[in-house]
Amino acid sequence: MSKFSLMLLLLFTVAVTNAQKGIKERIKVYSKAIEGNLANDPAEREVTVYMPPSYQAQPDKRYPVLYVLHGFTDSDSQWFGWEKHWINLHEVIDAALSEGQAKEMIVVMPNAYNRFKGSMYSSSATIGDWETFVARELVNYIDANYRTIAEPASRGLAGHSMGGYGTIRLGMKYPEVWSAIYLLSPCCMDGPLLTVDPEFAKSVEAITTVGQLDAANFFEIATLASAAAWAPNPEKPPLYLDLPFEDGKVLPEIAAKFSANRTLYVIDQYIHNLKKLNAIGMDAGRQDYGISGATQKLHELLESYDIPHFYESYQGDHLNRIAERIRTKMLPFFSEHLVFE
Repeated sequence: MSKFSLMLLLLFTVAVTNAQKGIKERIKVYSKAIEGNLANDPAEREVTVYMPPSYQAQPDKRYPVLYVLHGFTDSDSQWFGWEKHWINLHEVIDAALSEGQAKEMIVVMPNAYNRFKGSMYSSSATIGDWETFVARELVNYIDANYRTIAEPASRGLAGHSMGGYGTIRLGMKYPEVWSAIYLLSPCCMDGPLLTVDPEFAKSVEAITTVGQLDAANFFEIATLASAAAWAPNPEKPPLYLDLPFEDGKVLPEIAAKFSANRTLYVIDQYIHNLKKLNAIGMDAGRQDYGISGATQKLHELLESYDIPHFYESYQGDHLNRIAERIRTKMLPFFSEHLVFE
């Protein structure tokens, strides 16, 4: 091969490689729904937007939008490679496109990291109305500022862990916004609070100031985040929440508020909404104990209502194969079920 031919081949290879790389930007979107929350978290929220490789080169082309919700203690910055993390969604999407596993779409991720390290994508006076922010304000903003196909049939919603919980929560409440949803290892779908370890309860009850939140361990802050989302109390500063236990004993009325937000305990009331969705997908690793079982229960419940859906249980834990599942399962799922130009 001549030097000239080799150079042409090299240039072609670089061009093809570059053509398969999307671009991202991190913007801020102001939320009236989150404004005034008692936790005093900013109403202006960071949002990462991924635009596919052809977005700049084809200025008349419009794209479906996939909204992705990150997990507890995570952020859009971590997930999209603005900082080092266990996953880089930008690279995962680029890889799926390069491999021909996915079609081009805009991907959007809001930052749901708050004072309690996660909003649960829920709504309360303490954390603000995250449901309205994601399902209404954010969708309207993206449609107004990016070249989207602004129809439910061209919108998808997905998430991991807390984001998987947020996906089924918002998916079953707002079927007029999205047409397809996919849950990756969704947390928080079951688990009635019947007893509590006295030592654990004591450690959580000892957290009484905002300054103590950063030092709380994962299970302590997760309990507080859930309480802020599901058991707000505007008369109990500075955390503005009720714990589901006191002096090591479960408080049935507060525990009931937690149960009222567990997917598997309320989903029967949303079956008609779920039937309006064009596609539902979910998966969980078998070593993701608790979450794996709850995901299987959701699968069985949908089966009992004759709601078509994709479900898979695979060898893996809560994190170790998520990037692979997004690349080989989730993105192809939306490529098949969303409406493209």
